[in-house]
Amino acid sequence: MDDCCIDKTCAVERLRERQATTLRLVLIANAAMFVVELVSGLLAGSVALLADSLDMLGDALVYGFSLYVVARGSVWKARAAVAKAAVMGLFGTFVFGQVVYKLVYPQLPTFGTMGLVGALALAVNGVCFVLLWRHRAEDINMRSVWLCSRNDLIANVGVLLAAWAVWVTASPWPDIAVGALICAVFLRSAFLVAREARVELRLNHAQQRDAPDRQQPASPPVAGR
Repeated sequence: MDDCCIDKTCAVERLRERQATTLRLVLIANAAMFVVELVSGLLAGSVALLADSLDMLGDALVYGFSLYVVARGSVWKARAAVAKAAVMGLFGTFVFGQVVYKLVYPQLPTFGTMGLVGALALAVNGVCFVLLWRHRAEDINMRSVWLCSRNDLIANVGVLLAAWAVWVTASPWPDIAVGALICAVFLRSAFLVAREARVELRLNHAQQRDAPDRQQPASPPVAGR
């Protein structure tokens, strides 16, 4: 019989190795796409594409946090989830600022660049989503990573729709609307991840508080006089 079937230590280590390998791959992919989309978004004047580039940056930071805690305990994973929620909330706020700016100073974006880069980002995130699918229910750390990947696909489709709508209407408003949608997805995901992490931290705190009571030996009987 395999040693892994005896104490499960080997199986746990293999699981962590698989998680770490997947996180490294998606980290590299998102970091590269952040640069591509940031430059393209600035050149095309697209708030949706710029928002999607910040999505990529946020995910790269998220995957970095997840890679750091993949071999650590549940408390560290919950803390990392809180940090990831803060990152998503921060970038959601930034995108909201960009939306407000575009409302005041509207600019017609280059829809060709939006469509081309949006399609590339959708393909890359599709691969990342497939890689992360099998890890989505393993722990809170990997679940929060999978949620980020799912949001990426939503944002990428939104960018493509915005590019098509800008081309059809010759108006910047579809681009602004998609930027607002990405902002809403960011903030909602930040709330969900933070809520799950808070529950996990409370559970661990309660277990640590009760542990000394369970481990305290019973007092020896008092001898009669």
